[in-house]
Amino acid sequence: MRTSRRRLAVLLTATIVLVAAGAVTAVSAQAAAGCRVTYTVSSQWSGGFGANVSLTNLGDPVSSWQVGWTFGAGQTITQLWNGSHTQSGSQVTVRNAPYNGALATNASTAFGFNGSWTGSNPIPTTFTMNGVTCTGTTVPSSPPPGDTQPPTVPGNSRVSNLTCNAVTFAWNASTDNVGVAFYDIYHDGQQMTSVGGGTLSANLTVVPGATWGLYVNARDAAGNVSQASSTVTVTPPLCQTDTTPPTAATQLAGSASGTTVTLQWTAATDDIGVRAYDVYRGSALVGTVSGNPPATTFIDSGLAANTTYQYQVRARDAAGNTGPPSNTATVATTGGCTVCTVTQVATDTDIPWGLATLPDGSIVYSRRDAHDIVRLNPATGAKTTLGTVPNTQSTEGEGGLLGIAVAPTYATDGWLYVMHTSPTDNRIVRIRVVNDRLDTSTLAVLVSGLARNKYHDGGRLRFGPDGKLYASSGDAQNGSWAQDRNRLEGKILRLNPDGTVPADNPFGNLVWSYGHRNPQGLAFDSQGRLWEQEFGNTVMDETNLIERGGNYGWPACEGTTGTCNTAGFLAPKRTYPTSEGSCSGIAIVRDALYVACLRGTRLYRAVISGTSLTSVQSYFVGTYGRLRTAEPSPSGGIWLTTSNNGDKDSVPNNSNERILHVALG
Repeated sequence: MRTSRRRLAVLLTATIVLVAAGAVTAVSAQAAAGCRVTYTVSSQWSGGFGANVSLTNLGDPVSSWQVGWTFGAGQTITQLWNGSHTQSGSQVTVRNAPYNGALATNASTAFGFNGSWTGSNPIPTTFTMNGVTCTGTTVPSSPPPGDTQPPTVPGNSRVSNLTCNAVTFAWNASTDNVGVAFYDIYHDGQQMTSVGGGTLSANLTVVPGATWGLYVNARDAAGNVSQASSTVTVTPPLCQTDTTPPTAATQLAGSASGTTVTLQWTAATDDIGVRAYDVYRGSALVGTVSGNPPATTFIDSGLAANTTYQYQVRARDAAGNTGPPSNTATVATTGGCTVCTVTQVATDTDIPWGLATLPDGSIVYSRRDAHDIVRLNPATGAKTTLGTVPNTQSTEGEGGLLGIAVAPTYATDGWLYVMHTSPTDNRIVRIRVVNDRLDTSTLAVLVSGLARNKYHDGGRLRFGPDGKLYASSGDAQNGSWAQDRNRLEGKILRLNPDGTVPADNPFGNLVWSYGHRNPQGLAFDSQGRLWEQEFGNTVMDETNLIERGGNYGWPACEGTTGTCNTAGFLAPKRTYPTSEGSCSGIAIVRDALYVACLRGTRLYRAVISGTSLTSVQSYFVGTYGRLRTAEPSPSGGIWLTTSNNGDKDSVPNNSNERILHVALG
């Protein structure tokens, strides 16, 4: 079974457009029904093909949809994205993903898939949407063989009709040498929906009070994706005026295990809904538990041994109304600790992204939007700017100056390895440090041509015990690339220190594993095994144990959702809801895995036991905000960096971040 697209394949495209009107008989009621389907075969090779499907609702609004058609003999879907599917014999049914089910009248969405065929690969001629049969005519088109030219950037992105839970997002048309087939709409790196190439707006569901950055990418039938439009920031108002605070949380109690305190309480109530609990140790705010509804437990770590602490909890609603304090819980710590004291080593006005320890015990870190590298003496806090990495450009999102790795031979040759975004691509370079300065005359580009975009740029670097350099690359907001083993996006890459391809790589290129969305964490355990941390879209983040040549399923599979039972897909060892995750860096110390989370504002700890992750515990929930990078320290602890301000723009020095050291027991 072949599940990846082949760049050397003969490209073949045909489009079928179907329109219907009638009464709906299944799934979602419509007083007036109708639909249009555009089915595009974007690539075809011996025994396999890729296709994209655009769906337009011509009837009344629906909250969910399913599309059905009949394949010819020997045609099978092997993996699908932006939806889920079942196939019984030749009958195919595709259902919406959690984020693209609602379709207003004349609204469109899209999904894509890879498939296999034997004998022939005919285009389906009859489609249904929610039980309505679509009939129409075939309109064939054929892009040039080997079309690699992406559409232009969609222009003039804008919003209108903003309410508490909805907004209309619009843009000007892109152009393409063949034609724009789809527009993919995102907020902050998470795909919300896709619409057909003839549609220049989308009605989106938003969350009251939540600030999102909306943008759009254009995509052609060959799968080429444009750079992202400019970002439009929206903050919907609350759906109703709310001046009533929540009640008090009750029955707050705590227990200590060494120097870690676990608190639990009974939920507060609110006329609209509690959205957060602020946790106080004495008079100091030490953490916030957020959610809808938020959890009623909190772990306070890094405390002094044999010390008594007093805690209170206060509930908060979406309007910012704060309830009265809970009862006071008094807890005494004992000796011993797992996650021990936390020390602030330094602050920075930019975003510390990559971080590594030099042989002398000092650390170097990259400043993502300022594009320079700093050496920090953790004992004194003294900083030395080593210099700016040439040809670095940010992306108004996640790109910029990213991962850093210190060569195992640094003490003799001074090589630093850096992954960064340039004006045209993402790339891996190496550069020597001479007399506390980056010697730009030594800069060598080892890997170039990695597609860049506003989000999904990957960026982590790590030398393995085999002396090879491992790198994480994002899918550049083109999920199909993650399955294409001839492309380097959506992969874990493995290269020799000079940038050449190791002889034992599985596919004869730099690809070590594939089927990744946006991996940003890499770490090796005591057995020399590589663990990886990966951002999910809207459902699950995942921690993977990487195997040589392994396929981790994206875009058909996100965590354990989607068509994850496809033969050959490797399952994650741990998943996390994106609301409690969006995790970036990882570190392994004494075979315990530490995972730094951004949106989840926490640090996970898990014990590596065989091929499993056990005894998973969360620390610092809301204490330090968004955590970006975790790295082992020479003392047996970990370095942590925050990413709280300005991490969704490209403005240098508009942040206020911390570099922390966490002692471990």
